[in-house]
Amino acid sequence: MSEPETSHERRLARNLSELLQELRVAQGGVQILFGFLLSIAFTERYASADAYIRVTHLVTVLFAAGAVALLTAPAAWHRILFRQGRREHVIEVANRFAVLGLVCLALAMTGTILLLAEVVVGGWPAIVLGVVAAVFFGILWFLLPWRARDR
Repeated sequence: MSEPETSHERRLARNLSELLQELRVAQGGVQILFGFLLSIAFTERYASADAYIRVTHLVTVLFAAGAVALLTAPAAWHRILFRQGRREHVIEVANRFAVLGLVCLALAMTGTILLLAEVVVGGWPAIVLGVVAAVFFGILWFLLPWRARDR
């Protein structure tokens, strides 16, 4: 193997390692959130919740499940394509999954904040808190990094 190929392979290995480490950070939190959201459906108070709360809860659980699936998929891809000479492709796909997983996680967090605010304060203040959460995650996780990337 020539020196540039070796260097290229080392860079790919480092990129994949860094990506998988970043995903490990997000996975723990999203799995805890998912478990919490699942447990809500088995409470006494949930039985008397109105349709708005139930639908918001279901959509939030689905976003959390999507985040779990997308944030863990790169590990599965890596394992299945291990030693197949497809590392560059795995990194490309894993990066897309990671970004989409973070979108789902931001939406699940927003939904969780909306649900909690609905129980605590209800009405328009709850919706405002949900919108503030969505804007906060959108700016912090997506807008600022993409602006810095374009510089």
